[in-house]
Amino acid sequence: MKMTMHIDEALLTRVMADYGFVSKTEAVEMALRELDRKVRFREIGKAGMGMTPDELEDAVDPAYDLNSLRVAETPTKYGK
Repeated sequence: MKMTMHIDEALLTRVMADYGFVSKTEAVEMALRELDRKVRFREIGKAGMGMTPDELEDAVDPAYDLNSLRVAETPTKYGK
């Protein structure tokens, strides 16, 4: 569908360069898809994926430790 839109040209140029889009249409379409994806994800979170709070709590392994999955890094020292 062809339409006329008023879009910040500098912003569109940056997004196209940052993400490697070859056309303005491709960049705008991807931005719309991303906004739609965020709303759908938020809706799933609000609905609790169709589970009760107790079911959600039981769905996570009690031994799950997010910190153990992180890569240990040596802290950088700044200054003296």
